[in-house]
Amino acid sequence: MSAPEALTIDRLLVDVGGDASADTASTTTTGPALLLTGSGIPGGGLRGSSAEVVLTGPRMSLRAPLVADVSGWHATLPLMSSRWGSVPLAPASGRYVLSLVTVHAPTTLSSAVPSDDAVVSANADLPEPILIENVCALAFEVAEDGIVVEISAPLTDDERGLENQARLEAGYRAARGPVIDAVFFESFYGQNASCNPLAIDRELAATRPELERYWSVIDASVAVPPGAIAIVEGSAEWWRVRGSARLIVVNDWLRKRFQRRSGQTVLQTWHGTPLKKIALDRSGLRPRAAAATLLERFRWNILLSQNPYTTRVFRTAYAFLFGAWEEGYPRNDVLVHGDAAALRKRLGIAPESTVILYAPTWRDDRPGDVDQLSVAEFTASLGEGYVTLIRGHSRSMRPGKSVSGGNIIDVTTYPDISELFLASDVLVTDYSSVMFDYTVTGKPLFFFTPDLANYRDELRGFYFDLLAAAPGPVVSAADDLARVIRSAHSDEQHAEFADRYADWRARFNPRDDGNAAKRVVERLIRSGRIH
Repeated sequence: MSAPEALTIDRLLVDVGGDASADTASTTTTGPALLLTGSGIPGGGLRGSSAEVVLTGPRMSLRAPLVADVSGWHATLPLMSSRWGSVPLAPASGRYVLSLVTVHAPTTLSSAVPSDDAVVSANADLPEPILIENVCALAFEVAEDGIVVEISAPLTDDERGLENQARLEAGYRAARGPVIDAVFFESFYGQNASCNPLAIDRELAATRPELERYWSVIDASVAVPPGAIAIVEGSAEWWRVRGSARLIVVNDWLRKRFQRRSGQTVLQTWHGTPLKKIALDRSGLRPRAAAATLLERFRWNILLSQNPYTTRVFRTAYAFLFGAWEEGYPRNDVLVHGDAAALRKRLGIAPESTVILYAPTWRDDRPGDVDQLSVAEFTASLGEGYVTLIRGHSRSMRPGKSVSGGNIIDVTTYPDISELFLASDVLVTDYSSVMFDYTVTGKPLFFFTPDLANYRDELRGFYFDLLAAAPGPVVSAADDLARVIRSAHSDEQHAEFADRYADWRARFNPRDDGNAAKRVVERLIRSGRIH
């Protein structure tokens, strides 16, 4: 089948308010949109087919139907979209390319419906760069692969660029005013609102609703909890709140040359009990990285620890000699109190399906490579009744590409992995810290480790012998993984790993009882960290 003709744009406008003007012949949208018009009808008049204009970027696509008439064609491409049941959000920052997708109607009900892509080109000047307030900034260019739209965070002209950031940072460092009764949250460098900070936010919203809760976000594509205020990293407001909030709750390093002011408390929740060696414990650590690690630990007042084992690791990995609170992980409270059926419904999964959550860690040498399993082929090999959720590590969220296939849902961008634990029936991982959280559920977990020797001995190193302690089968071949998953609930497999599973939970989940967030908030209040 021949590809459709290239789509040529005669006019490309940005509608910042969603009120499409009549002369564009486009439909009215409820938010900002790209308005495209052209003369001539692509694809041979689109007879027997339909077409969409698609804006494809990092892990997402925005689509709009192409409407053809006697005068040509037009399309209105909304920029805001809902993901995972969220309110409409801006696109994630990144490089997006416009294309035309033509879907040909089948000749019979059983026919396949192939689709073709075509490059979109411009027959007119592209718009100048534009800021859509509180949504995103847009810049346009023509490249070899077509019309490119660069989408970035909605920073103003006096916030964008090295000079402006240096000025804002100088003001942040010079500020001497009193701290304010507010909490500044950041999770995974602002890529989402999740993990332990999210659970603490929920508890604070319930017990201290008068507190202002701010979330640091990388751009306006990140949904924040109800009642919280999103502040885009690098904005003037971000610098102000970061420098004045009484409590700062983070689950990873503080960046942007953080300076803790008198009266501020930093609660470092971290984001998982470690199997793989971290920070100062890693072999071959360079002096500059070691110095940065030591500096980082001085920024924290309190370290939240899931268990005594994690506390001991941080004593060496970060030389952290200050207060460690062994209260369990707040992010696991949902595993005790959450509604699994509601989460499966949100994901569009039938109640009778067996749901596999595949959550490998990232590879230091291949950060964008998520799928170590060839998950599409693997899921197909299991047969009917299985659905696989593939979840990439937070470090692969932006650089990676989504995985697609039958009975597969790529949930790398799903905000909170704890809810995916609840929605799944079994977990497949390798060396990720999810292994220490999933056992709160009591469900089976499996380890797919085709590169075990290289990862353990060359790439990262382990704190303990996984093979000796694993609470589930450790396999290196996909066929063996399929076999043990099919036998997940067999008496033989249960008997083989029952003692290990119990020992693992006693060691790593002693306080993951559904009340960790409550204990943390109560302790913050008692210690005067929040008022």
